[in-house]
Amino acid sequence: MTIKMNPIKFSIFSVLILLFVIGISLSSFTTKKIASPKSTVPSVSIKTLKNQTIDIQETLNKEGYTIISFWATWCKPCISELSAINDEYIDWQEETGVKVVAVSIDDARSKNRIQTIANGKNWAFEVYSDENSDLKRALNVQNVPHTFIINAEGEIVWQHTSYNPGDEAHYIEFIKEELAKQKDVDTDSDTK
Repeated sequence: MTIKMNPIKFSIFSVLILLFVIGISLSSFTTKKIASPKSTVPSVSIKTLKNQTIDIQETLNKEGYTIISFWATWCKPCISELSAINDEYIDWQEETGVKVVAVSIDDARSKNRIQTIANGKNWAFEVYSDENSDLKRALNVQNVPHTFIINAEGEIVWQHTSYNPGDEAHYIEFIKEELAKQKDVDTDSDTK
């Protein structure tokens, strides 16, 4: 038995299905440029991979931008994102002075895998553990990967959740745009 469908109804049905799929895809990630007033990174303790306690404030780049990426050892998109960032990190540092900080949300049971993955992937940036989820809660991180861009004043200026290959290019482009704006402002102030 064959069901015949009116071509117009079939087209409308197809468009609705397509819009539904697109809507689901778009709802899985967000990118947000933070408008003023900007929130600042709170003073919260995290652990080094040698189990020393430090304040997240100590990890921030006081002379430029910091990318903080929340990740987990069980999160394949997180590892892909950090590996892609690592591939570009040295160039990014030379071009913009950016610092990358990876913060794992793995709990105490799985935190031993953090160093294994970081070393195995030869990540050139700093890797920390937020095993009690204090920083995760303070920054309202719901899912990983969740990436923040922080300016020299410690303000959150941009954030992004999820990861698709190529997203890391948006991070550095945002930083370059912000640096260009700052340069324009500095040039304007010098001419007055």
